[in-house]
Amino acid sequence: MDKIRVLCWSERTEPANIYPKGINGAIAGSLNKHKDILAKTASLSDPEQGLAVTALKEADALIWWGHAKHGEVRDDLIERVVKRVRSDGMGFIPVHSAHYSKPFKVLTGKPCDLGGWREKGEWEKVKVMAPKHPIAKGISDFTIPHDEMYKEPFVIPEPEALIFQSTFEGGEWFRSGVTFTFGKGRVFYFRPGHETYPVMMDPNVQKVFYNAVLWVARRT
Repeated sequence: MDKIRVLCWSERTEPANIYPKGINGAIAGSLNKHKDILAKTASLSDPEQGLAVTALKEADALIWWGHAKHGEVRDDLIERVVKRVRSDGMGFIPVHSAHYSKPFKVLTGKPCDLGGWREKGEWEKVKVMAPKHPIAKGISDFTIPHDEMYKEPFVIPEPEALIFQSTFEGGEWFRSGVTFTFGKGRVFYFRPGHETYPVMMDPNVQKVFYNAVLWVARRT
């Protein structure tokens, strides 16, 4: 079977001292350790903002991290992404603050607002809520030592499945791993990943990304 082709996109505002190759590079690097995946990177500064027709056509899955520059992504390029998901079945994995990314908001039809957030480097305890789901395969409850806090309500459609739920030091909770299907495309939103902490190097997080790619690409 052919390798799963993954396009890892980032706006590249993440600090270089934490992510020298960007969050997209960190995710792609972890995915490329698996023989069944070929992951490439793209960013806002690339031609066509990294979302050229050919790049999207080749992608079985698109992983998207953004934070400070959601509004700078061109609307015509967002239409390309949404069409690839809805009409062609490309998988889509928005990460952390990409809950506010244009593709996720268009696909969900919701504002995707949060009940609040706090950046103090607190721990995040991630609980597996659907242990039999393919995205949770081989994963037990785990703790991320330092991350940004999000809290409910999270203004999204009712998810098909709640895979992970997080709690934080202040007692807040958040639906941190949820799945949807929009048209032909599978979507998995994954919450952990603030850019000032090395969350993407966590082996549990990397395992989630691998499992999620298999699921959105319909290999599991």
